[in-house]
Parts: sequence; structure tokens; C-alpha cells
Amino acid sequence: MEYVTSLEALQALYGAPGQPALRKVARRMTPQYRRWIMASRFCVLSTVGPEGTDGSPRGDDRPVVAELDPQTLALPDWRGNNRIDSLRNIVADGRVSLMFMVPGLNTVVRVNGTAKLTLDEGLRARFGRDGKVPRSVIVIRIAEIYTQCARAVMRAGLWTAGDQSAGLPTPGDILTEMTEGEIDGAAYDAEWPGRAATSMW
Repeated sequence: MEYVTSLEALQALYGAPGQPALRKVARRMTPQYRRWIMASRFCVLSTVGPEGTDGSPRGDDRPVVAELDPQTLALPDWRGNNRIDSLRNIVADGRVSLMFMVPGLNTVVRVNGTAKLTLDEGLRARFGRDGKVPRSVIVIRIAEIYTQCARAVMRAGLWTAGDQSAGLPTPGDILTEMTEGEIDGAAYDAEWPGRAATSMW
């Protein structure tokens, strides 16, 4: 199998991007990008560190991030599986990307920048609900914001293909496989909805 091994060969293969692809890039929040990002309740956080890369889904029942100033976003770290892969990477490296999505829209908005992790009580309290606050908050310094080409979402039919879950393995099925039956996957699946409902925040 032959691989592309030089930037020159890659550039020759793809050519130059069009002007709209270049002109849409902002270095900070603008009124239109602000409206879009504040409508998003879901994003994918990508990080890089000494142990490799990580992509982590982040979601909320309100805007998934808060704007601290036009160049700074805050992302609360709500409860998850405690692997803290993304957080370890941020502490070690700091380079991040976020892909914001809105159900029904094919456009994805990307933010690239750098991040730090804070335990600031005032900032954590800003996200509080029902007496609960996130354990930490990721503070992102924006380097660039731009809309991503919609073709990938359109090709996938992400919002239009309907429920395609029939026959797919559950997390419990995967746990049973990975532990060779040591973990009872059926019991895990049965208990998960109740556990999630009481530990969402």
C-alpha cells in the first residue's frame, strides 16, 4: 500500500481551498458564531497528550459551553466514567478542538484552541443545578472558529436516516465480551438507566 508522506504531495493532490473556506474563519466569538454555539447542547471535545489522542462527547440540557469573553469558553466537566482521558491530556498538553452540533442541522461549527482545567469555585457555581456543581471546568482560549463542510453529515444522513440501532451490541454485550463473561452484561444494561437517571449531574 502506498502512503502520502510529504506535505507537497498532499497539497498537489487536493489543491487550494476556495475563498469561502478561508474567509469564514474567526479568531473570536462573533454575533453569528455566538448564536450558533449557544444553540448547541452537544459537542465532541478532542485532545492530545503523551499517551495519545482522545475524543470525548460532551452534552448538556442547555448550551454545552458558556462564553466568559469573546475569546474564552467554559465547558463544565459533568459526571462521566472517571477515566479522565481528556482532562489528563489537557493538563499535559492543552491543545483542543471542539465540534458543535445542533440536531437537524447539517452544519458543524469547529473551535480550535488551547485549554486549561480549573477548580475555581465561582466558575463551578455558575453551572450549578439542584445543589450540584461540576468537579472542574475546562477553560478554552479560542484560536479559531469556523463552520465545517456539511457533506459528512449529509452523507451519513445523521438526522434523517432514522433509528438504526436494531441488532447492535449494547454496552453490556461489549463488557461481557471484553471481560470474557466476568462482568454480567445483561445485569449492567438493566441497571444502567436507573443509575444514569440518579447520577446525571
